[in-house]
Amino acid sequence: MSSFEESSRSLSLDYLNLLINGQAFSDVTFSVEGRLVHAHRCILAARSVFFRKFFCEPDSPSGLDPVGSRMSSGGAPAGSRPGVIPVNSVGYEVFLLLLQFLYTGQVSIVPQKHESRPDCSERACWHTHCTSAVDLALDTLAAARYFGVEQLALLTQKQLGSIVEKASIEDVMKVLIASRKQEVHQLWTTCSHLVAKSGLPPDVLAKHLPIDVVAKIEELRLKSSIARRSLIHHHHHHLAADLEDQKIRRMRRALDSSDVELVKLMVMGEGLNLDEALALHYAVENCSREVVKALLELGAADVNYPAGPAGKTPLHIAAEMVSPDMVAVLLDHHADPNVRTVDGVTPLDILRTLTSDFLFKGAVPGLTHIEPNKLRLCLELVQSAAMVISREEGCVNPPTWTAIYTPISDEVHNSGGGSVNLDSRMVYLNLGATDSTRMEGDDDSSSHHNSQREAMN
Repeated sequence: MSSFEESSRSLSLDYLNLLINGQAFSDVTFSVEGRLVHAHRCILAARSVFFRKFFCEPDSPSGLDPVGSRMSSGGAPAGSRPGVIPVNSVGYEVFLLLLQFLYTGQVSIVPQKHESRPDCSERACWHTHCTSAVDLALDTLAAARYFGVEQLALLTQKQLGSIVEKASIEDVMKVLIASRKQEVHQLWTTCSHLVAKSGLPPDVLAKHLPIDVVAKIEELRLKSSIARRSLIHHHHHHLAADLEDQKIRRMRRALDSSDVELVKLMVMGEGLNLDEALALHYAVENCSREVVKALLELGAADVNYPAGPAGKTPLHIAAEMVSPDMVAVLLDHHADPNVRTVDGVTPLDILRTLTSDFLFKGAVPGLTHIEPNKLRLCLELVQSAAMVISREEGCVNPPTWTAIYTPISDEVHNSGGGSVNLDSRMVYLNLGATDSTRMEGDDDSSSHHNSQREAMN
């Protein structure tokens, strides 16, 4: 604390002691609620225009009344002491607070903690936002306004603004009416918004507030409702997008580490939508066959979910990757080989195009290296699946697929096909691939398929 601040504090305490113990030096006495208050004219006149005029006017009235019913100069009221100025409409506590501020420039407009007060039924109340605190602040504001102590009025307004944030709605409405009467616009705005947020219907508000105030509250509710809906929608949109992005990042990290169990917990506990998060598409493109299989077995992802503007399914991606393992596991979990993208392209179309490019151009666009055996197996798996679906649907004239490659031979198994997973071949056989890859009129090829099935079984 600086020396100036210390000197100011010491001066304030000196004046406060003068107010408390200054009967011997006082030159004016007030009577408030039957109790005498001794004060000093010079201090009151110096600090308040009201008191300056009151003491200096030749026709000064004999009483003080903040509500305007000042007594005439015809003498003191009956029963009052000579030379004592009666204060008729300000409470003793409020008048002392007013004088304390005039003497020291500071005051606490809060009842004493744990003090028993008639308008507060709560025991051991701290009186920070109860009805007693509200009433004391309102009375102080009215007195400060009447006596022209504007600094005290501003201090009280600030105190009320803090009180109403935690006060009961009944007390808030009380402050609302007082702020309108006192023309305290900032306090009016704060209280009107609090009443509007309370949710009390107009008929209940009408029991406590004037009709025109109720109308303004309803108008405020309408405006704030429109603004709130717009703000909430905008805020929730961005908030939801951020939360979803965080979920998707966590999901991908879990898939990268093969932690499908964590993904399951996210689905069950956090409401993660695997389709909207494109979990299966991501796993097919970046993870192992085991991860994709475990993800499918959760039963929470649509194996035929179209992604992006093109509308590609996981099977489209697996076909583009030329991955027999992924194609097989997707078909084994009912991926539709006939599903089309927005442009009408099926997984089979993709594989046919890749095969054509490889056979006739010697290269596949976008793929630096391609294994012929994997491309052949992918093509046969998808063709076989389509044939099975055609039979199950009872097509009269099922489509006939023309095999571009000759069927897989033993040489393939022994050379380049060793990297093809055995489960993929089993899926290929279970889907009835032998019928789909039979060449027209080629009996030798048919007998070769039969011998191949027996060898793999």
